[in-house]
Amino acid sequence: MRLSPYAVVLLGLLRVLRHGGASGLLELSLGKFRNVLLNQTNPVEAVIRNIASNVTVVIFQVHAQQSDVVISFDKNPSLNSSGTGVDKGLVSILRPQQSVCTWYLRSLDASQVLSTAISIPYMEKDPIPGGCNLEFDLEVDPNIYLDYTLVDIHIKFAPANLGYTRGANPPSCDSGTGQNSRWRLRYDVYQYFLPENDLSEMVLMSHIRKMSEVQSIKANGVKMLTLTTDDKTNVYFSSLPGQGVIYNVIVWDPLWNTSAAYIPVHTYACSFADLVDNCSSLNLLFMGFIFTGFFFFVFITRVTGLGYDVRLILTAVAGIVGGLFLVASWWRFGSVLLCMFVIGLVLGFLFSSTVFFTPLGDYRVFRDDVVFWVTFSSVALMIPVLFVGCPRILNILASGIVGSYAVILAIACYVYTSLAYITLDLLRRVLNDYFSRAYTNVPFQTNDFIILSVWVMLALSGVTVQLRRERSEVPFPPHPYLTWKRERERRSTNVLDPSHHIPPLRERIHNKLLHIKEFFQKEQPAGERTPLLL
Repeated sequence: MRLSPYAVVLLGLLRVLRHGGASGLLELSLGKFRNVLLNQTNPVEAVIRNIASNVTVVIFQVHAQQSDVVISFDKNPSLNSSGTGVDKGLVSILRPQQSVCTWYLRSLDASQVLSTAISIPYMEKDPIPGGCNLEFDLEVDPNIYLDYTLVDIHIKFAPANLGYTRGANPPSCDSGTGQNSRWRLRYDVYQYFLPENDLSEMVLMSHIRKMSEVQSIKANGVKMLTLTTDDKTNVYFSSLPGQGVIYNVIVWDPLWNTSAAYIPVHTYACSFADLVDNCSSLNLLFMGFIFTGFFFFVFITRVTGLGYDVRLILTAVAGIVGGLFLVASWWRFGSVLLCMFVIGLVLGFLFSSTVFFTPLGDYRVFRDDVVFWVTFSSVALMIPVLFVGCPRILNILASGIVGSYAVILAIACYVYTSLAYITLDLLRRVLNDYFSRAYTNVPFQTNDFIILSVWVMLALSGVTVQLRRERSEVPFPPHPYLTWKRERERRSTNVLDPSHHIPPLRERIHNKLLHIKEFFQKEQPAGERTPLLL
């Protein structure tokens, strides 16, 4: 019976826990993944024995989800013999008669970090990823370096070199550009998407395995482009915040028809600890946008005579500010009740609007504005009150139902549907003094039944997936501001962390301003000039 990748990772984790976690010796086999728990104080010694004589290079790599790990050749890592990050690897060039390789692993986090490690062997005709590195710290660097913004993702890597036998000198990286040099190599860049809306460690650990070795990369990844040695070894992709994606590069030698893989790298295009692009804050930004944008649009329409386009622009700006404010309040204060109250109100408004969208809304008693708004507000407030004891369920329901209704509104821009009037009728009643006298009955036709089915399907599937995914998780992520403070304190005392050597923000801004000032200053003439005496 074949086990699923999730089951394999789970069994590996149980084996790690049974054998003591993050301490002692980690025995590895070539081409086999091992899960390991790492911590800051006890380095793990990873060892491979009985390496075959036809193996010339071993690439060792380790992956974690969000906490940086240190991988090094020595127990006391140095800058040019170690790497730090969530996806890092080292290349061991084997000497003649060498049959054992050793590396050392530890995390930069005080708590235990789940990681997965593998060592991959290559022969003398296989190209060596990062073998012609001139940019990064390692002499041979097989790593892919990734950075992202909310707009794009940028990956870059060092050029590869040709393979060679044990004990021989490596081929020169700059001796000619012919077919006998590294210039004949080709680079295939692959992309692989993780399951949508799933940020769990277990999913990442199971899928990173599909992007680590050449054959599995070709079988599971999507080849995006091919680079030659004439091209720059950096590529840009569009950013998808909250969506997990894995990138890797296969270097191919067309003369020998051999290949080797770089170290796969993953990203969610968001941070688990930062302020604006926090992976757990995307829903708060969406709800805050709706909440603030709605009330601001009503306000400027009632009290100003601005045009419709201007009001839409101002509403979008106000919505973004409101969304960022809600995210900032969560980041700084970690107030679950405040955030869930806003989210509950959004869901409550949609629920109350749906109730009055039915024939109940045409009852004569609701023509009176006082009766209508008191009843409407009571129904809307009922939602956050009912779910005050289970905020996670409220958050999941709001995300699934409100998010799926946003899809319906997008469809309504191109296909007519009466479902759009669930919220439009409410907006009309707020903005127009005499709308209360109008009947709000609307046709419900084939398009509406189809789109209603889509709404129900999207809402049910979204809620179900989130409930299944979150049932074994902590109800809410740790307080981001507290996490950031701990991370800053750790960086200020850990000299091995590359960010320790970055100057403070104030000093960097001051240096930039000085550089700009010098740019506009006129160049002073050399030497000394004395005015002529007449």
